[in-house]
Amino acid sequence: MSENAEVTVNGAGMGNIVFTGMMGTGKTAVGRYLAEQLKVPFYDLDELIEQESGLDIPAIFRERGEVVFRALERTVVSRLSRLHGCIIATGGGTIVDPENLHGLRRHGEIICLTAAPERILERVEGMEHRPLLWHADKLERIREVIRIRAPVYAQVGEPIDTTDLSIEEVVALVVARVDLHEVLKG
Repeated sequence: MSENAEVTVNGAGMGNIVFTGMMGTGKTAVGRYLAEQLKVPFYDLDELIEQESGLDIPAIFRERGEVVFRALERTVVSRLSRLHGCIIATGGGTIVDPENLHGLRRHGEIICLTAAPERILERVEGMEHRPLLWHADKLERIREVIRIRAPVYAQVGEPIDTTDLSIEEVVALVVARVDLHEVLKG
């Protein structure tokens, strides 16, 4: 992703579709699938942070700490928020930072995905690379983080519950909720 990248269709600047929510809710899978269907670029925030830092997310947390991770995240979000006509999957805590929320909202429609804590745990079980799961009681930690972030997630509208849905079903709900043509044409 270049600093000044801008995706255009027919010469017109476009808006973005941004997926947020807890880990294990399908942000990356849904975002990637929707981008393929719409033939627009897809960006995964965590992947971009890893590319920029040269470290994977767990290593950033272990070696540099969450404060450094959040600073890297803010820098990458700042660049992403200047893009147009793409699909973006954020990390679960990205929009907790008001600066990130404002930047992503400026040129995009933010959609929050949610799922039952038990389903989230099923989906991420064995993914010890997730810093949020570096706790003895993983299910309780998921519930706690959901409670903490709920007020911020509520700021972006009614979430889409992915608990028992396929990627295609979630995309159908996104399409029913969001006028993709309006958003993407900006």
